[in-house]
Amino acid sequence: MSVIQQLADVNVDIAGNIGTMGYGLAAIGPGIGVGIVWAAYINSTARQPESAGLTRTYAFLGFAVSEALALLGFVVPFIL
Repeated sequence: MSVIQQLADVNVDIAGNIGTMGYGLAAIGPGIGVGIVWAAYINSTARQPESAGLTRTYAFLGFAVSEALALLGFVVPFIL
């Protein structure tokens, strides 16, 4: 095995690890966002229980938007 081939293998390993670390960092923001969305839902339901049905819809919408960012962070390293 030549030196160039060994360097190429090392470069591929580093690129894979960077993508993995990038997804880990990209998942922090949506994780915090989901926590904030559900905390706001619990707070609003505790303050006004009769509006729980309406605010639940908004909570799921906020959850879906936050998780879309996590899914983008998961897919982008595979594309690049």
